[in-house]
Amino acid sequence: MATFGIDLGTTYSCVARIDETGRPAIIKNAIGDDTTPSVVYFEEPDHVVVGKDAKANAKLRPDLVVSLIKRQMGKSFEITAHGQTHSPESISALILRELARAASENCGEEVKDVVITVPAYFGVAERDATRKAGAIAGLNVLSIVDEPVAAALHYDALSTGQTRTLFVYDLGGGTFDTTVIKVSPEEIQVVCTDGDHHLGGADWDDRLAEYLLEQFLAEHPDSTAADDEEFLQELAAGAEDIKRQLSSVQTRRFNARFAGDVSKIEVTREKFEELTSELIKRTFTITQRTLETAREKGITEFDDVLLVGGSSRMPAVAAGLEALGLAPRMHDPDLAVAKGAAHYALIESIKVQLPEEGTEAPEAAVKDVADQLNISVEKVRALAGKRVATVVPRAFGIKVLNRDAQGAEFYTVEHVLRANTPLPAETEPQRFGTAFPDQVEIEVEIWEQSGSVESDVLEDNEHIAEGLISGLPPLPQGSPIDVTFQMETDGLLRVHAIELKTGKDLRIELQIKSGLSDEQVSEARSAVARYSVSA
Repeated sequence: MATFGIDLGTTYSCVARIDETGRPAIIKNAIGDDTTPSVVYFEEPDHVVVGKDAKANAKLRPDLVVSLIKRQMGKSFEITAHGQTHSPESISALILRELARAASENCGEEVKDVVITVPAYFGVAERDATRKAGAIAGLNVLSIVDEPVAAALHYDALSTGQTRTLFVYDLGGGTFDTTVIKVSPEEIQVVCTDGDHHLGGADWDDRLAEYLLEQFLAEHPDSTAADDEEFLQELAAGAEDIKRQLSSVQTRRFNARFAGDVSKIEVTREKFEELTSELIKRTFTITQRTLETAREKGITEFDDVLLVGGSSRMPAVAAGLEALGLAPRMHDPDLAVAKGAAHYALIESIKVQLPEEGTEAPEAAVKDVADQLNISVEKVRALAGKRVATVVPRAFGIKVLNRDAQGAEFYTVEHVLRANTPLPAETEPQRFGTAFPDQVEIEVEIWEQSGSVESDVLEDNEHIAEGLISGLPPLPQGSPIDVTFQMETDGLLRVHAIELKTGKDLRIELQIKSGLSDEQVSEARSAVARYSVSA
């Protein structure tokens, strides 16, 4: 059974597998590149373009081109093109379809069984949406794996035979994470994670494109260039190219031309870092927060500091981390996550074929898997024994009614399950009370932290599920209700609320409020299958 790892990135995506030598290898896309821009162009009602050509039309046809869709995963968000409505899941599925199609052509095997990566800071809704995107694309998603976990596998940290502690700084095209991971021959354990899924290299590109436009207009104040989508597209492409080049040189020149006007705009690394200083500082604020959380858990030193994501190449990243006392190293930052996902896919494929954990696999079964995967029996047993232990990515709680000193009512979120709690997790019952006299039903709303920092402010959280305890006798205000949260290693959240006077209770196995139902997934799969897709 061939398995594949897919790095479904915000700005670029790629596919990898373990080759016949036992090493991870990137499978090139339809035009021979390692990575594919995560951009979809609805060129015709029945045809979409994914990749470079789609990206080239982003400013020219903004009504028909979708970029950065990963930032919308798990949200109630729709895009309409040629009269057809699309969700983030269905758009991501179109990207996955093209990745799988091109990879199948280039490696000669069907791309069906896959592991898809997500930022460590992705919550329940985003992970659920990613898995459903794979299903809509017609893939069998073996697992969803955190990007820093995949990166740790790629850096081959597990092969040292020692327990090591890693700090992963992952600055991708549209998301940012910092994660502390402990690795040993038997286990990868996520200690803590933090991040911002609305911060990434695309934001650096935008700042630089704005500067290029300002410089051009300063030299040609009567120009209408700011209203020309083709010119803005050239600036966007130029900004991304300059950002990359300034990682290795001190200055670059951009020749901007519009309607006969020409400007030769010089951009220095110093100027670029000045324009984006606020962005890089945001990453270091999150880094410091993660270091503090790690210290609270007894970790003060790291064996390695790994840089992941193409934007981590910017010299300001390494300089800032060194100022925080960290010594970063970089290896294949653009492709590390996909290659690590290929390792993880191999591990998952072995576990699928062998008996459940805790039972001894028969020698014949192990040998069959080894022969099928062309690896040694010893490696099969070692990989089957690898465990991944993660943490709760964000805080979860319930909405509660409060009253200020003047009696004015307002709602907040009381968090019950805290971020960075090791999984699986189960909280002690937390006591709440009915809000009004003579209540005959109790509505329980489940909310998830949506910002980078835990906050009880309602607007800093997202409503993800709800349930009702009904048929109660009129209860006095303050009647006790106990609420317990439980989360499994796969992110499945269960909530149990019990009204203590009557014993009536409510059990919620979390259904994502903004997610697609099974019926909607089936409908989306049929809709996506009707499109022809090309690079």
